Amino acid sequence: MSKPVLQVALDLTEIKRALQIGREAVEGGADWIEAGTPLIKSEGMNAVRALKAEFPDHEIVADMKVADTGALEVEMAAKAGASVVCVLADADDTVITEAARAADKYGVRIMADFINTPDPVKRAVELEELGVHLLNAHVGIDQQMKGKKSVDILSEIAGKVSLPIGAAGGLDAAGAAEAVMAGADILLVGSSITKAADVRAAAAAVRKAIDDPGLVRIERKNPDDEIREIFESVSTPNISDAMHRKGAMSEIFSVCGDVKMAGKALTVRTMAGDWAKPVEAIDLAGPGDVIVINNERAKYISPWGELATLSAMNKKLAGIVIDGAARDVDDIRKYKFPVFATALVPNAGEPKGFGEIGAEIMCCGQRVRNGDWIIGDESGVVVVPKERAYEIARRALEVKKHETRIREEIRRGDTLSSVVDLLRWEKR
Repeated sequence: MSKPVLQVALDLTEIKRALQIGREAVEGGADWIEAGTPLIKSEGMNAVRALKAEFPDHEIVADMKVADTGALEVEMAAKAGASVVCVLADADDTVITEAARAADKYGVRIMADFINTPDPVKRAVELEELGVHLLNAHVGIDQQMKGKKSVDILSEIAGKVSLPIGAAGGLDAAGAAEAVMAGADILLVGSSITKAADVRAAAAAVRKAIDDPGLVRIERKNPDDEIREIFESVSTPNISDAMHRKGAMSEIFSVCGDVKMAGKALTVRTMAGDWAKPVEAIDLAGPGDVIVINNERAKYISPWGELATLSAMNKKLAGIVIDGAARDVDDIRKYKFPVFATALVPNAGEPKGFGEIGAEIMCCGQRVRNGDWIIGDESGVVVVPKERAYEIARRALEVKKHETRIREEIRRGDTLSSVVDLLRWEKR
């Protein structure tokens, strides 16, 4: 291929939205338009027909992920207007062979998708011999959420076969540029374009990056820094959605209103109002940590006030969460420091020293351990288990992207019901 191909994956479920987003992507420089698997499952071959009618001069890719009846499914896609049909690289050799024969018969090409393929190099060589035309180093979205990257598969395959190779899975402009430098001929880009408010500009940014990848700065981030950066950029409702409506603390609010908090938990269990352990925890916490206090759910007496808040600020903590009351609110609000509580009360207890620091606690209905991620904003506080922090952060970012595009379509005059085709998807 003379230059890298930008393939935009329309992984939506509604033809109307797919066509509009496709038009904007083409205006931004997209070469190939993909009827994504969700779109095909939702709309069938009508999705391919509609895209072919809308973009007659562009390659239409049918992401069928064919695993059986290779000839039949390739024939269906080809007759509907596809010029490239995707099969699973791990499908049986007979399926691949029949798909390749049907592709020759109908004048289309077969792209093999390497999602979940255990030995990409070995399979790439076999697929070339079986008559496949294109390869796709694809990392699925659930794998992306855990940090797997398509460029790793791509690097294994590049140079081992003579076929054009695509890269797919969570690519943005920088990721697409990195893939080109690793040997990708086709850049399959989805949500970073299709979920953007300005699809045209997003596609143009990727187009520019893959045409001149050497100009793109590729950053390597510490995992904790990346997690924190993402959590600071999304809302607690985004995170709750990413966790299937789980993780939210109950009956808690932001004392200072519009503030944002994201950090790892340092847990404190104390007797109602005993402020010794909460204050001692400030000295043990590191910059960016969140002190999470079980105050026996007591709302009549507080273990936290303005002087403790000032100390926490000096240690550059990210915030405080109290299953119970806070006090000195007038002073705390002047600092705009993230303090979350279930009540406000003037009463303070005595520093008797009962309790412990670092033990697993319950806080506002959620289990919290040292190192779990705590995120708070005006909507509330969510707890993310430390084992899933990277995954949940990435999923929350996808939720935010999805809402960004829907918000733009509403801004243009649609209603939420019409954008998501609500009646169609109601449970029957």
